[in-house]
Amino acid sequence: MEHEQTIPEQRKEGESAPESETSATPVPRRRRAGRTTLLIAGAAVLGVLAGTVTGYAVQYHREPTPLPPLAQQKMDGPKPAAMNDATSRRSINATRWHKADEDLAKKLLDLPGGAQDSFSGPVSTDAFSADYFLEPSQAVGSLIRDAKRLATARWSENDRNFIEVNLLQFRDRAGADDFYTEIVQYMPGKDHAGNTGKGLPGAPADFGHIWIDSKAHEEPGYHPLRQGRAVVRRGDIVMSIEYTNNRGEVDEKALVELAQRQMERL
Repeated sequence: MEHEQTIPEQRKEGESAPESETSATPVPRRRRAGRTTLLIAGAAVLGVLAGTVTGYAVQYHREPTPLPPLAQQKMDGPKPAAMNDATSRRSINATRWHKADEDLAKKLLDLPGGAQDSFSGPVSTDAFSADYFLEPSQAVGSLIRDAKRLATARWSENDRNFIEVNLLQFRDRAGADDFYTEIVQYMPGKDHAGNTGKGLPGAPADFGHIWIDSKAHEEPGYHPLRQGRAVVRRGDIVMSIEYTNNRGEVDEKALVELAQRQMERL
């Protein structure tokens, strides 16, 4: 149906417009479409929510689906064994080591024939801290954060010389450099070597050092103890060798030879 066209009534010049025509332009009526859209959207959300709740309810009452069987029913691992004369920390904690730990341990010097009280293999961070530091609780945290793996070899010769070789592999070269630098800084103290030491022959410049205690440590009723120490940083690994003699004499030549042989293994 066609809309009727309304022609405005003509007025004479100077004739005032009717009151209805001079009023302000009327405001359009507010549309109701927005309210309808909100109602539809709300219904959609409620529908999705109701479907989700129904799905959970159905799944809750169903029997659990069994998992497929393992491809390998029996996992290889060390069998429990009673302790005997051959039991060591390595055999007791056989499940704690990773293959990479074994790789680092393989770089250790071979134990000499006839060595006494010997041990060679990976070590845990807490065990190393307890043996190595005067304040283990202060050091173990930084080692856990910075070190990847550790390995130790120790033995004694003729109840006079006691040798310990430690390899510490860090997460990056910066960690190894910091550890090496700290040793170089505290070794000249009177509670340690008491002297600045010297460079280790064959080691890279500024990354190999050796110290021999200035004087033996003596206590009443005990043999005098003197220690020599060699430290080398190579890549992300720090090598530390402690050579202790309980008669107050350290064979510097023997210490240097041990350090050079260990460097070759790295």
